[in-house]
This record gives sequence, C-alpha cells and structure tokens, in this order.
Amino acid sequence: MTEKQILASELFYKGYNCAQAVAGAFADELGMRQEELIAMSSAFGGGFARTRNLCGAVSGMGLVISLSMNKTAPDDKGEVYATVREYTDRFIAEFSTLNCGELLKNVSGITSHPQPDERTAQYYKKRPCTAFVAYAAGLLEEYFAKR
Repeated sequence: MTEKQILASELFYKGYNCAQAVAGAFADELGMRQEELIAMSSAFGGGFARTRNLCGAVSGMGLVISLSMNKTAPDDKGEVYATVREYTDRFIAEFSTLNCGELLKNVSGITSHPQPDERTAQYYKKRPCTAFVAYAAGLLEEYFAKR
C-alpha cells in the first residue's frame, strides 16, 4: 500500500468514517488542516449519514477533488463532474457499485440507524471498508500525480 492508502486506513481504524478517512489523508495536498476535512466530511459516512447510499470513501474522494479544483463559478460544475466521474467510474469498475448498502450486502448485522456501530476488533474483521478507503486514496494519489 502507498503512504496515503496507509494514512487513510489508519484514520479509519482510529474510528473515523470512510469519508473522513479519505478526505483527512489529503490535508497536505489541499493546504488544509486535517481536522477541517474531518469535520467537513463527518456526515458522509455510512452511505451519507448511515442511509447506506453513496459510499463514504467515494464521497470523501469527491470532496477532495472538488476542493482541489477550486471551481467556484456556476458554469464550472461540468468540469468538476467530469473529473469526479472519471474516478468514480474506476471505483465502480473495481467494486461494481458506489452504493454503501450494496458494498456491504454480504456483511451480517448492517443497519441504517443513525447511531454508528461500536468499533471493535469484530467490526473491523467483518467490514471490507478499509479496501474501499484504500482504493479511493490510491485513486486520489493518481489524480494529484497528474496535476
């Protein structure tokens, strides 16, 4: 694994959600404090506030790309969308979906209630989320290498 993949995985293992782990790993590239990125992405975990919709690792990746592009004019959205789609399409190619619930469909006991599950050794053992976090971080490393 690369440095950023390791950092993102470590953040996840510290208890941060997938979006926080991915976004927090790229604080230096964005010239931001890690705490800001973690706060900014706190609602994106569990498929957006644990609704099991868009994977938090993907949300974190989109947030990082958006912030790095710094497009503020209304007409600039298309460029941001196209760039984010390039990387979300690669995530889909690897994992078949962007949907948190689908990504976790083979994990027993997955719920969508708003209270996060306790982070225990068993939690980490049965969840594939670190693979999603590491993959998204790797995609972001490629993105920044191209800039």
